[in-house]
Amino acid sequence: MDRDDFASRVVAAEPTLYRISKSILKNDSDCADAVQEAIAAAYGKLPSLREPGYFKTWLCRILIHECYRIYRANRKTVSLEEYAHLETAPPQSRDPGLYAAIMALREELRLVIVLHYMEGFQVTEIAQMLKIPEGTVKSRLSRARTALRAALEKKEVSAYDA
Repeated sequence: MDRDDFASRVVAAEPTLYRISKSILKNDSDCADAVQEAIAAAYGKLPSLREPGYFKTWLCRILIHECYRIYRANRKTVSLEEYAHLETAPPQSRDPGLYAAIMALREELRLVIVLHYMEGFQVTEIAQMLKIPEGTVKSRLSRARTALRAALEKKEVSAYDA
């Protein structure tokens, strides 16, 4: 894979990279840092890519590792954004209530939801990216759907009562 092909594939994957990083880190500046670092690391590790057809999956895996590295480094600090609970839906989101419910999930559940439903990765690919068994991915998806259903029903009931 040459430099131009790498650049075009990165540009095509950029929205996916941002959404994945946002599901782990939440803070926009940390997300941007993670994406930049992942792209730089991927370019340096390009010779280790065995199958060019799996470039996006490979890049996402590098990004996830970078997000966790940043998350661990920032664990002791709380951003003003988190403190004030200013999580707003991105402009492309059709349902801000659903976005807020997804962002309220535990990280392990939120990540599989974003990877599967928003980015379209298969259970097998997610298992490879996260280095967990396929059964674990399936159970996390199930628990996440149950939690989302409960959160959205609760929100619907409270909106109805108001």
